[in-house]
Amino acid sequence: MSNQEVAILNVGGSKFTTWASTLRRFPESRLARMLNGNDHEFRLVNGQFFVDRDGTLFNYILDFLRTLQLSLPTDFSDYQRLQREADFYELHSLADLLSQENLLKPRPEILEVRFLLQETQAFFRVFGSCSNTIEVLAGRVTMFTEQSLRQNWNNNPFPSQKLLTPLPLERPSHHDLVFQCGTDYSAGDQLVARYVSIKPDHRKLINGTNVLGLLVDTLLREGFHLVSTRTVSTEEKVECYSFERMKRPETLFLTANQSPESPGGAQMKLTPMHKQK
Repeated sequence: MSNQEVAILNVGGSKFTTWASTLRRFPESRLARMLNGNDHEFRLVNGQFFVDRDGTLFNYILDFLRTLQLSLPTDFSDYQRLQREADFYELHSLADLLSQENLLKPRPEILEVRFLLQETQAFFRVFGSCSNTIEVLAGRVTMFTEQSLRQNWNNNPFPSQKLLTPLPLERPSHHDLVFQCGTDYSAGDQLVARYVSIKPDHRKLINGTNVLGLLVDTLLREGFHLVSTRTVSTEEKVECYSFERMKRPETLFLTANQSPESPGGAQMKLTPMHKQK
């Protein structure tokens, strides 16, 4: 069978269709030998290669052959069974990846929101154990400013969007994000108003309590759970909201330093995987 032909497999009653070249991704594997007619455990029945193995787990094996990535559901737990299937098909690179089970298991991700309300201003500091999450959140939060004289503000307390200027967020570290909203007076008796917007919501909010509510809703939609609330400073009344979610932080995949066909096999590398909402 040439690489340009379509191969149909029946694995434990589940049918799979793919290119022959995909099954030959690792020439030393049993799947590659199957196409060459050199493995008699795979029987050709009505134009389909039949093998009496777990069809559900073969989904992950075929996905690995197509992408050279090992991406598993968050609640996946059959690591040993999947490794056994990889050994059966003699996909040694996949079996080696599965042996690093501790890297594949979901881990708790912690995120903390500190909220301080002072008269007409509200201050936020978000700390996350995963810097990628903070980076994504920073791309969704926008702070705007609008300056006007006291008299103008009293006449028009709701300025149009055209007068709002985006402000850069403070990033004390890769794990921190700082922003604020509300009003205060600057030198020259100018009233400075700061608004906050959090995508995909397009509203520009000035009230700190409203911004806090929108931030909490955003985190809940991203899979976080509120685990505790407390006051960390009795004098300033800084409120602290702690969130947690289970997250698979990394996907394992094979790099091209050595091709899978080379005698030494492909080298492994870790890379972050970003889920798109």
